[in-house]
Amino acid sequence: MQAEVRIERYADQGRCVAHIDGRVVFVRFALPDELVRVELDEPHDRDDRFWTGEVVEVLEPSEDRVTPVWPLAGPLAMGGGVGGADLVHVSLPGQLKWKAITVSEQMSRLGHIDVAVPIERMPGDKEAGGLNWRTRIEMIADDNGMPSMRRRGTHNRVAIDTMPLATRTLLDVAKREHVWEGGFEPGSQIRLSVPEPRGEIVDTAAADDNYAVLVDGELRAGSQLLTEQVTINGTTFDYQVDANGFWQVHRQAPIALGTHVINLVNGQLQSAADAVIWDLYSGSGLFTLPLATMTGERTRMLSVEGARVAVKNAQRNLRAMNLNDVDARAGDVSRTLDHVPAHLAKPNVVVLDPPRAGARAKVCRQIAAAGASSVVYIACDPTSLARDTATLIGEGYEFKDIRAFDIYPMTHHVECVCLLTRKKCRRVCER
Repeated sequence: MQAEVRIERYADQGRCVAHIDGRVVFVRFALPDELVRVELDEPHDRDDRFWTGEVVEVLEPSEDRVTPVWPLAGPLAMGGGVGGADLVHVSLPGQLKWKAITVSEQMSRLGHIDVAVPIERMPGDKEAGGLNWRTRIEMIADDNGMPSMRRRGTHNRVAIDTMPLATRTLLDVAKREHVWEGGFEPGSQIRLSVPEPRGEIVDTAAADDNYAVLVDGELRAGSQLLTEQVTINGTTFDYQVDANGFWQVHRQAPIALGTHVINLVNGQLQSAADAVIWDLYSGSGLFTLPLATMTGERTRMLSVEGARVAVKNAQRNLRAMNLNDVDARAGDVSRTLDHVPAHLAKPNVVVLDPPRAGARAKVCRQIAAAGASSVVYIACDPTSLARDTATLIGEGYEFKDIRAFDIYPMTHHVECVCLLTRKKCRRVCER
């Protein structure tokens, strides 16, 4: 079923809102104020409170609309549908506007905070047209053994011979390792992890081997353990990261996020010589290492991460820098916080970078119960951030600052860093 609709506003998940006969329709590849023809997803006659659909024709375009630079990721009706770039039809300035409005609306609706959120574009992204930023990509082998991506809403696999969002370094590795020539087992999962070259690498052989091609999780070429270099406020940190593990995917994200988080924490500690810091959902230690070295000499830290391989890497990274005052633990964050040693039980600052679902209410309440003076919350989903912010505010914190980083160009995703501080007690306590 097709219908002509006027698009009203931005929504979540890279969609916009329209109405058909009073029913909400979430529309992919649309922009506010546009007049478009929409194909409704099947089944379109269901009695749901909302429908979903996709643009098949633009009758009155927005000034923010552009021709997709990666047509395969565009609308199905225009030969696309592979996913991975749901804002590919939006100009770069339009993408920043979309994300700024979306974050602000979520913070208002769920966090009960009215704030205009600045969006920071990463260095080089404008010049690259929003392309060539991913240091990790994943694909699936089609029936002919070629790397492919699934077409949305189907089981069809579309063979690809490049990935426009991947860094040039990654594309060079893919060509050198003959990835685009295929030969994979049909249905196998293909992953490339290629750190962005940075700094001075003494071991040239190691530098040449600092990449991974994995098939169904098994190393096909390169190294299982990769080296990521990140310079924060003039200090360079080396991280050993598992090729199958999580790492910030944008080539500039570790630097931008790391620098901002460290500056926020230092601002809260104000050079305190004796402090306790929690780093929750800590991964391989992106924030842990600089937090342990750029604060007071007697700083004590607790880091908690659920992925055991990541924790082993973090422990290795800490030992390499002789950082012995970090208790790096593997396990569920909430359960781990139920059994914190006494000397780490009262944090001055808590840094947390949870998965897309957020920390959720229980962890937020555990942070508050521990008496943390400041909370630095890194979030890849503004909805989860806003919800958890509301919980923390209910537990006695107040909103201080938020910044957003456009580390996912061509997509609706955005990374936010929010600072909350505990309210000072204004009541006179009875003795």
